[in-house]
Amino acid sequence: MPLENNNDQGVTGAAKFVTSTLGNAVGGVGRTVGNVTGAAGRGIGDTITSSTGSAGRPVGDAISSVGTGIEGGANSVAKGVENAGKWKS
Repeated sequence: MPLENNNDQGVTGAAKFVTSTLGNAVGGVGRTVGNVTGAAGRGIGDTITSSTGSAGRPVGDAISSVGTGIEGGANSVAKGVENAGKWKS
């Protein structure tokens, strides 16, 4: 007699394994793309700000903010994809 009650057996267990693996992979790629895009946006914004001084600061800050926003959005989507792969709501 098993000590655990595990409902994730057979086809359900296999489906959860596959979707979890795919969800983690796609989520990880999405998070990486978001992080790279965010870092690039902040880097470009900082470069504009430092090379143009106070005149370019609003543009540099705006580009940095857009990069940070894209990063946050991509991380949120990636987390949702990972949760969906784990059959979480």
